[in-house]
Amino acid sequence: MNKCKITVLRKTFQEDLAKEYGAENLGACPMLKEGQVFYADYFCPEGFCNEAWKAIYQYVFALAHGTGKHGELFYYGDWIRKPGVAICSCNDGLRPVIFKIEATDEESSIDYEPVK
Repeated sequence: MNKCKITVLRKTFQEDLAKEYGAENLGACPMLKEGQVFYADYFCPEGFCNEAWKAIYQYVFALAHGTGKHGELFYYGDWIRKPGVAICSCNDGLRPVIFKIEATDEESSIDYEPVK
């Protein structure tokens, strides 16, 4: 298993929806910054939003375990044209953050002793 690189591509804000449904003074996500980079495999990286992690971890898991390594694409090749890459977002409907997840050649290491 290898680590994946997660890059915050864009923070968005759905002003019309926020105006109708959001709390007063709501703005774009305050937790992450565009251009911020994280590395992950099976654990949420330190400083990463837990809610965003829940929305994207299955793509991290797939890429960490080799999806795209041999040229295969997600979803029959009708989504992302570059192997080893996924573009995903968190599930905040008012202020979603968009991420690029990339497979790397950096090996993961287990930082705990497995129970046998």
